[in-house]
Order: sequence, then structure tokens, then C-alpha cells
Amino acid sequence: MNRLYLQFYVTILVVLAVFVGAAVLLWRVADDDNRTPQYLDVAAELTGALLPDQGAPKPEQQRAIEALQRKLRFDLALYEPGGDMIAMAGKPPPRFEPRRARTGWRRGPGGPNFTLQLPDGRWLVARQVRERPNPIFWIAAALGMVAIAVAVAAFPVVRGLGRRLERLRAGVDRLGGGDLAARVKVEGRDEVAALAESFNRSAQRIEELVAAHRLLLANASHELRTPLARIAVAAALLGENADPKTRDSLKQDVAELDQLIEQILLASRLEAVPTLEHREPVDLLALAAEEASHYDLEATGQPVTVSGDRTLLRRLVRNLVENAQRYGGSGEGGGPISVSVTLEGGRAVLNVSDHGPGVPEAERRRIFEPFYRLAGGAETGRGSGLGLALVLDIARRHGGDAVCLAADGGGSRFRVDLPAV
Repeated sequence: MNRLYLQFYVTILVVLAVFVGAAVLLWRVADDDNRTPQYLDVAAELTGALLPDQGAPKPEQQRAIEALQRKLRFDLALYEPGGDMIAMAGKPPPRFEPRRARTGWRRGPGGPNFTLQLPDGRWLVARQVRERPNPIFWIAAALGMVAIAVAVAAFPVVRGLGRRLERLRAGVDRLGGGDLAARVKVEGRDEVAALAESFNRSAQRIEELVAAHRLLLANASHELRTPLARIAVAAALLGENADPKTRDSLKQDVAELDQLIEQILLASRLEAVPTLEHREPVDLLALAAEEASHYDLEATGQPVTVSGDRTLLRRLVRNLVENAQRYGGSGEGGGPISVSVTLEGGRAVLNVSDHGPGVPEAERRRIFEPFYRLAGGAETGRGSGLGLALVLDIARRHGGDAVCLAADGGGSRFRVDLPAV
């Protein structure tokens, strides 16, 4: 298996090798510069042997300097030990001061200047006509080329690894977004490939578990309908001598179980389908008035059209009215229930208010969680804790939201806002 850490380790070794090679090259160049004075001493002795003696006539020394200049292609100037110029070939050299002169070289504005003291005491000043580039520039250029080569060669490797990680992240995002069929392509044989295989196995297992859970939930809910139907028939066939309170309680329990099964099936279907299956223009006020009439209530406000699934929006209104009826419209402290639809800032707003005991502020978000019930809920009424969870889910599927607020004069006000057409 090609280990990912080995790839990084080999890359580091290559970079270190290049760095060591460059350091060695710089050291060699620096070492050559340190040995330059030795070379200049040898050059001074050889030049003194080529030039005429110090006592030779100046024209002879001039001819010798010109011949040497043509061979070396250097601007040359020959000086007496005291500093007087004897001969010159080429451009005039910089000002020469014998008191400060010594054998060596320095970089001047026109190029390197070499100063040689000949064995007989004369001074030869030379300046290179065509400047040779400083070795440091060659070294910098070489290092730049090496860096470019490494960058060009490393980019496909790094980019390939980055693309694999990006595809893996996209697969994780798809799975987290509800697409249980999300899989990623397995490429290579390193840790990233092993991670992709592990992700695919985990996604497959999650998909199987969720499918089994949905199938079990759907089958169990469906199968419960049969005994509930038989119980309902048996309750209807009870004789007149049966306790009316027991018969009514039995019928209410059957109706509540039937409603719970319907809500569980709806929640399971919504979980399986992340988007709306149908969209159509829906008059929210007319829909709310229709549902409110089943509870002898009236819906007020103004007609507002929204785009969505009529069946789901009907379930949203029904759950809110039933919740208000159950917890705020009956019993001690109960009061009238109001249903209204308004248009606010391009949003359709549905308000269902009651005058019951209300919901504590700390629990106004938690009541929208599935199967969550307030403390003492069993005393205030029946319910499974699934109705408000469906309200929030349906509202968000339509691009809106649902919140619980305090009603004016006490109680609770459930507000649902949806995008208006």
C-alpha cells in the first residue's frame, strides 16, 4: 500500500537533498572567492614576467600593455610604485591611490577591478570589459529553476490528492443532507482510498438500517390499523347496559391511536422524501377557515396565496388547531381559540392563539421536537408529542418556519410564516 505519510516523507527528503546541494554549491563559490588573493599573487608574478622591466622605455611598456589588453580584453593601466601612470590601454581606469592599494579585486560601477602589485613594485590595474555575471545570480537562477521544476512536478500529485479529498467531503455532505445513496469513488491504495472504502461501507450500513427502520415502522403502523378497527367495532357493538364513560373513553383512545398512526406514517413519508412532491397555489386563509370550521372556529384575516402541498398545509393547520384545542381550549384556564392569516413583508403569517396555561419560555423550542411533552402534559390533555414536530417540518419544507410565542392576555400563540406568491 502506498502510504500517504511516505509520500510526504519522500517529498521532504527530496527538498532536503535539493537544499543540501544548493548549500554545497554556495559554499564552493564562497570558497573560491576566499582563495582569490592566492590566484592574484600568481597572476601578478606571471604578468611581471610578460611585461618589460621597470627601467624599459615607456613606449615599449605601452606596446606591451596594448598587446596584453588585446589578449585579455581588459582595460589595463600600469603605474609606477609611487603612483605615476606608465602606460594605459582601453578606457581610463578609476583613480589610483598607491597608499591604499593592495593586491585584490573589488566590484566597481563598470565591472570588477583587479589590482596586481608586480614583483618589481609596479602596479597593474585591470578592469573587465565585458562583465561576467555574478555567480550569485547564477545560483539564484538555478535555485529558482529547481523551485519551479519542483512546483510543476508536485502540483499534479497534490492536486490529485486534493480532488480526492474534495470528492470525499462532497460525499459526506450529501450523506449528511439526507442522500443515503451517496457513495464516493475509491482511487489509489493509500489512507484516502481506505477512508473512502470505510465511508462507503458506513453509508451502505446506514442506508440498510434506515430502510429497515422505515419498513418496520410502516408495517407496524399498517398492521396496527386492523386491531384498532376491530376494537372500534367492538366498542360500537357494546350494549346499552355498558358504562357510557368507559365506552366513550375507549372510542377516544381508538381515535387517538388512529391519529398517532397516521402522523407516524406521515413523518416516515416526509423523512423518506426530502423535498415536496407536489406544488400548487393554495389560499392559506380558505384552508385555515375550512379546518377551523371542524372545531366550530372561524379564521380571520386576509386571503394570502402560498405555493405548496395542499395536503401537508392542511395537516399543518389541523395540528395547530388540535394542539390549541387540547391544551388551551378546554379545561381549567381554557379560553377562546383564534385563527388568523395576514400578509407581512411578502410572507404569509398564520397565527393560532389560545388562552391556556401557556408554554414556559425555556421550552418553546423543545416542544417542536418529536415526542417531546411538557411536564404535566398528561394532566392537561392527551397527545403524542408528534404534531408540532410535523408542523415545523412542513413549514420548513415550504421555506418557512414555526415558533411558539406568548399570547396577549396569557396563553400561547403559534406563528407560522411561509413565502407568499
